[in-house]
Amino acid sequence: MTQSLRLLACCAALGLVLASCAEAPSTPPAESAVTLGEGDWAIDPKASHLSYVSIKAGEIAEANRFDTVSGGVSADGTARLEVALASVNTGIEIRDQRMRDIFFQVAEFPTAVVTAQLDPAQFAALDVGTAMVQPLTAKLELKGMEADVDARVQVARVSEDRVIATTIQPIIITTDMFGLTDELGELRALAQLPSISPAVPVTFTLAFQR
Repeated sequence: MTQSLRLLACCAALGLVLASCAEAPSTPPAESAVTLGEGDWAIDPKASHLSYVSIKAGEIAEANRFDTVSGGVSADGTARLEVALASVNTGIEIRDQRMRDIFFQVAEFPTAVVTAQLDPAQFAALDVGTAMVQPLTAKLELKGMEADVDARVQVARVSEDRVIATTIQPIIITTDMFGLTDELGELRALAQLPSISPAVPVTFTLAFQR
């Protein structure tokens, strides 16, 4: 259970980075690199959501999401979350394509990865029907660069073998954390916009099943 919580935090971190893209439909999902065994926790992709809000021209806010996330937490506390960058979904095909090709460069960097080493015993006492808020730090890798990200999540144990984690406040991430300022500028020029905010809020709900 503790493992699930931490993985959730990783997700939030990852969401942040993705959000900084400021733009992007979905593509075939990437396979998770996590090897899960008996007693481990896995993300339920159908019940999990990772979203961000981009702001263009100073005042136009648009909701976006990533349609494919996967990962899990092994019994030893090793947590890994993967986001298929090609699954970025802004609701506009040409914008999604530019996000995939220009911003994320998915042909070379198909996934964003969040990792953390957790303490399996830390949340073991969380009873079914109860929840707790936990600050978490994870490492996010995007386009060959890494950064530590912080998040605050609420983790609820809805059954013995199921945990739901949600952000209790948006996670803010900026393009300069991952060297994406030039790519953002190229997107702005192509869209003929006066500006696209380099900082974006990210939120998520992640369901984990044992």
